Amino acid sequence: MRFIKNVDESAASKPTLRQFELLEAMAREARPLNTAELVALLAWPKPSVHRLLQQLEAAELLRREPDSHRFTLAPRLLRLADAVQAASIPQGVRHAVLRQLVAQVGESCNLTALSGAQVHYLDRVESAFPLQMELRAGTRVPLHCSASGKLFLASLAPNKREDLLQALPLTGYTSTTLTQRKALDAELACIARQDYAVDAEEFVQGLVCVAVPVRISAQKAVRCAVALQAPVARMTLAQALQHLPHLRQAAAALARTWG
Repeated sequence: MRFIKNVDESAASKPTLRQFELLEAMAREARPLNTAELVALLAWPKPSVHRLLQQLEAAELLRREPDSHRFTLAPRLLRLADAVQAASIPQGVRHAVLRQLVAQVGESCNLTALSGAQVHYLDRVESAFPLQMELRAGTRVPLHCSASGKLFLASLAPNKREDLLQALPLTGYTSTTLTQRKALDAELACIARQDYAVDAEEFVQGLVCVAVPVRISAQKAVRCAVALQAPVARMTLAQALQHLPHLRQAAAALARTWG
């Protein structure tokens, strides 16, 4: 049995990603390619491939081979690849911290950030158990009924929090979702004092979560949150709270990756 939340993957089919897909294909082939070869490789219309090649050449991401109609990766794109590789080092460290946390607590854990009026999943490591909730990196969930979301709300300056909550629909997802401002405000005040937040089956029935802040800089800004998520069939909220020391240890390690 699995708890499943659908992820909006419509962006994967948008035409604006065609340039990226073409660059991926050229990187995989690792050799100069002409228009006809790319048409055969991608199964796209020739006019579309021709137009994309012109755009990418104009952007200095591709270049033509001397005295040839073949295209190859340009220095600008190669510099980007080097920068991405360098940036992936702290990302890999963060994922390793999450893996270690999952090994300690035995349940799925995630790293999230505030994105507009939603919680954005930056990374997640699943437990080995069959009963779990599938939330891939890139998933977005509501603020008012998720542990990380309430943590972010509690950390905002009062005027920013008020502006956000004035426009935020407090949709009820389960019988325990906080849909009244008075109750939510009281919980946010409690979160600010205790420096952690919980989701008591407020987003998905049968699923509990505990989140702690990842703080960086001298101002102790809440950059992200790290959270433990588990089905109550295996771990009650009280049991999840016993792992707060592990969560805070992981949060400190994650904060160091941002320097």
